[in-house]
Amino acid sequence: MKKCPNCSADVEEVFELCWNCNYSFSEQKVIEIKDYTIQEGNREVNCLRCDIPLIFSGRYDFHEGARLGAWGNLFELFVNSERFDLYMCPKCGKVEFFIPLNDSEYKKS
Repeated sequence: MKKCPNCSADVEEVFELCWNCNYSFSEQKVIEIKDYTIQEGNREVNCLRCDIPLIFSGRYDFHEGARLGAWGNLFELFVNSERFDLYMCPKCGKVEFFIPLNDSEYKKS
């Protein structure tokens, strides 16, 4: 264990950030951590290829299976569905999917 010089908390040797005050042992200062209660389409993420900000394209529902005529809604009960936020790179066209962090009305089936 090592002691945090900022708040005197005990920190495991393998960690570089204090769990109590966010003091970075490598940078020797307190790090400001952004709030992760992200609003829809409000993530700040860069393209892994181009290193430019991705653009929020929308929130999409995906499901496995097919609708079968009039019985389609009944069969929807047995289908696995997921919801994702889609971001795209305006330069190279790369697409990234993220699980919505604040989607309270969505319940994973």
